[in-house]
Amino acid sequence: MQAVLTTPTFKALSALLTYPTGDLVADAAEIRTLLDAEGLVSAEARHGLEALLDDLATADLYDLQERYVDLFDKTRRCSLYLFEHVHGESRDRGQAMVDLAALYARGGLTPDANELPDYLPLFLEYLATRPLEEARGLLGDVNHILSAVEEKLAKRDTTYAAIFAAIRSVAGMSLIPIPADAAPETAGDDLAALDAAWEETAVTFGPGESGDGCSAERLRIRMRAMTRDVQPLTA
Repeated sequence: MQAVLTTPTFKALSALLTYPTGDLVADAAEIRTLLDAEGLVSAEARHGLEALLDDLATADLYDLQERYVDLFDKTRRCSLYLFEHVHGESRDRGQAMVDLAALYARGGLTPDANELPDYLPLFLEYLATRPLEEARGLLGDVNHILSAVEEKLAKRDTTYAAIFAAIRSVAGMSLIPIPADAAPETAGDDLAALDAAWEETAVTFGPGESGDGCSAERLRIRMRAMTRDVQPLTA
């Protein structure tokens, strides 16, 4: 995708959330330079990112990849797909993705065909092309989801939690704490259960609501509505 970067920090954080490759490892020094140059990440959050960047620069690539898959691909609780954390009818979930894709298109961004619109690194790439205040507003709409994933990652003692802290610091958002009486993680959150859930509840991209093109306000309403639907998390 081609677009002018307004806030490159979001592009850097997007890259850090993608599957580790040799290219990402090679870019670690450049990411450090970019984060320091723009200076939007707080000192505390920037310190947290250092551990992740050091890991990328020094750890075995296979170990990095295995760790990434264990964190983000084997449970829904740490999924990087925003709408994965939302309960509700499949039609609503599908329409929300249609709206998000349309928002990208209006902003001049054409995602790769093999990636879903609600993939967080892709969302961050879009935010990197928007004015900072607009990006902050959109992040505020999904802060409850980002906070849930951040807390889960922190409880797993992984440096990836620092990326979510950095996103919050750029957006000026506070962490939304998870309720103390949240339900415990169960075997139902594993990859097999996730696959079964997708097979049982297909995403439907039906006609109707999307006929008015992209409505950023409607998308925001959907995102805000997710607050009551985020799965509670515990250690």
